Amino acid sequence: MVKDNDTVISEFNDLVNMTASELQEWLGSEEPAGSGWSKDDGSGETIGHESGRKIVAILEKNPSKDAEQYEQEDIDHMRKVVAYCKRHLAQEQKAKKDTSSKSYKSLKNWGHDAQKT
Repeated sequence: MVKDNDTVISEFNDLVNMTASELQEWLGSEEPAGSGWSKDDGSGETIGHESGRKIVAILEKNPSKDAEQYEQEDIDHMRKVVAYCKRHLAQEQKAKKDTSSKSYKSLKNWGHDAQKT
């Protein structure tokens, strides 16, 4: 069953625990390289890195997290972020403990810093 938009928005705002500037700084560093699946376009960018850029745009466009301000395109991406983060947090305990692991770095590309409380 597909989650309704309000649930997706709520879960996204809970799971994405990095600010737009924190995520942008992370994405601009060398650390996220090599964590995640490469896109098929030959750019060398990972799918998670691209997702992170979209998350930054969503956070910057609506810093107050007003549910009425999200466009359907935003919610569609938020749905992907929620699914990715929930799946990987359930599967990968290493992400919560080892900041040098690919799991930790990949989740961080998707806006979730497993070291934050």
